[in-house]
Amino acid sequence: MENVPRINAEKVVDYIVSFLKDELQKLNVRAAVFELSGEVDSSIVANLCKMAVGRDNTYGIILPYKDTPKDALDNAFQTGRTLGIRYLRFNITSQIDYYFRNFPQADRERKENKMARERMSILYDLASHFSGVVIGTINKSKLYLGYGTSHGNFAFDLNPIGDLYKTQIYQIAEYLKIPQEIVEREKKLEKEIGKEITDEIDLILHYHIDRGLDADEIIKTKGMDAEKVKEIVQKVKSTEFMRKLPPVAKIPDEVKYG
Repeated sequence: MENVPRINAEKVVDYIVSFLKDELQKLNVRAAVFELSGEVDSSIVANLCKMAVGRDNTYGIILPYKDTPKDALDNAFQTGRTLGIRYLRFNITSQIDYYFRNFPQADRERKENKMARERMSILYDLASHFSGVVIGTINKSKLYLGYGTSHGNFAFDLNPIGDLYKTQIYQIAEYLKIPQEIVEREKKLEKEIGKEITDEIDLILHYHIDRGLDADEIIKTKGMDAEKVKEIVQKVKSTEFMRKLPPVAKIPDEVKYG
């Protein structure tokens, strides 16, 4: 099976660092603020931001809920210490639990979406406090599969890794020497919760998004599993609203001024 094209990790890192420098300069801000979750994506973003704006202007914000796994927190703190960046912890348990006292019937998905938006609200407030911007930590695979929350981790001012598929993220992780325990923990967790992003999934995304092939063309010309191809392409279509600005009613002049 063909693989998603390998990237030149060194050149990609250099390009992203320049991108961050240029964009922050355009916005006339100095600080990069992001969630430091202990996962691969946020660990990579921490490295990239430090390279772009220096450790004193790089703010990794650790935002646990009461059941956040200890190893995830340990990885987040270790990343902050190793890089020497500024890292802060704010526990979101009290505000989440207080809110959901009103909705005891709320399921886990609803609570997780609320947590994601609570975290993003804190990030934007801290970005204002530190005269910075919110940096996204979500990769291209997750963006197009809809593995996230609207106005949660799908919200950001800049996203340095949003054009890298998960398989390419792992190449960057190797280049930046992200600890292997962080990489292996994430792979294991994604498999356990049924959101593992395999080489096959990334390849389907590559054919569909980058090469513009629809499901039938991928099945016919690439010989890939028809059911899996249709499933992934449908996910991309059904989550398109998460990647777009909300529609605004454009009122015709004859209605507005008539």
